[in-house]
Amino acid sequence: MTTRTPLTEKQLLFRIRGLVLFYMLAILANGITAFPLRWELEVLCRWFGEGTFFGNHIPGLADWLAFVRAGIEYNAVHFPFYAYGTDWLAFAHIVIATAFLGPFRDPVRNLWVIHWAMIACVALLPLAFICGPIRGIPFGWQLIDCCFGVFGIIPLIVIHRMVKRMEQLQSAPRR
Repeated sequence: MTTRTPLTEKQLLFRIRGLVLFYMLAILANGITAFPLRWELEVLCRWFGEGTFFGNHIPGLADWLAFVRAGIEYNAVHFPFYAYGTDWLAFAHIVIATAFLGPFRDPVRNLWVIHWAMIACVALLPLAFICGPIRGIPFGWQLIDCCFGVFGIIPLIVIHRMVKRMEQLQSAPRR
């Protein structure tokens, strides 16, 4: 049986920064996808829509994608200002990602950002289950939306634990 040597403060900081950077990039990627909605729906319909393997085996998914694509197309022609809302959604993701520059630079001092993000991940669940039915979102899609909170909190928990460990290392008496 081998024993693991504890990480040094420098090694811990490197790992924390790597995870924080991953999280920032994931938030950015998630947000930026709000810009090309029409193109993305075309791709999704080609891959999962009517007449595809998935569309034939999961017709509800194919129907939902066709319905969403029709709504996006209709709004693009008749009410293009609706897309401005998704532009702001993308912008919000970019701004949220920049909040993680604090924990990237000084994780211990900016642990509050990690706490805030964990609260946001948990708060996503009631939002999806309350607003989803009001907006006519199928339950399966609400579950997909909830995955952002459920899976999003996992790296935050890991980061939180590493930052707390770093805090212990920083407060320990130096030899």
